[in-house]
Amino acid sequence: MAPVRVVIADDERPARAFLAATLRTLPDVALVGEASGGADAVELIERLRPDLALLDLDMPEVDGLAVVRLLRTDRLPLVAFVTAYDAYAVQAFDARAIDYLLKPVEAARLQRTLDRARDFGGRTADDTEASAVARDRLRAAATAIDRQPGSTWLRRIPVRRRDDIVILPVDQVLAVIADGELLHLVTASGERHTISHRLKDLEGRLDPAQFARVSRSAIVNLDAVARVSPMPAGTYVVTLSNRQQIAVSRGRARVLRETLLQL
Repeated sequence: MAPVRVVIADDERPARAFLAATLRTLPDVALVGEASGGADAVELIERLRPDLALLDLDMPEVDGLAVVRLLRTDRLPLVAFVTAYDAYAVQAFDARAIDYLLKPVEAARLQRTLDRARDFGGRTADDTEASAVARDRLRAAATAIDRQPGSTWLRRIPVRRRDDIVILPVDQVLAVIADGELLHLVTASGERHTISHRLKDLEGRLDPAQFARVSRSAIVNLDAVARVSPMPAGTYVVTLSNRQQIAVSRGRARVLRETLLQL
């Protein structure tokens, strides 16, 4: 039996060392890399192509969920989240994730994770139908965690620029425009970044005091709205500080009136 090739990522050195030491006590496993943060994890995983990545959920700047979204589809391994979340959060994605590990990780629990990885064949996400199902579960798990009560508003969004990861402060985002399952982020400096994410899920992570959904396909930064133009049938067109114009649907017009058009 070929060993399961594993990469671990955790910004806390003691937690990372403990997990690495636990892995080394188990049979048929090879720890091929360790990352001290999410950005390093993306580079390491895409370069080493492990069978399994153990990702801490709570890393600064680029957390475990962001790592999953930033990885190229053909480089996405099986993933187990490592978390210190309370049981309510674990229950929200237990049935949908590849697996989760609750800190401090126990050897017997880690062994079950490795066994589950072997059941999926230890292949990357596009190799088999079974691992494609695993990838879908993983993305569903990420969405479930994002929606947990008590999640803080996003302050930064990690985005890919070729082989680099750019950390984009949300204050610099003027608008988010959906194009299928891709989101285009328009910045104050005129840049456009693209991420793979659902608009509804990103909306739930943005502070509603700063960002408003104005249509099925657009979110705007309220601080960037320079002008609001009434249109027929109770709709509006907003003009942003970069002169970009975005139509406001009739169903979303009430939100605009309540946030911008009242003293």
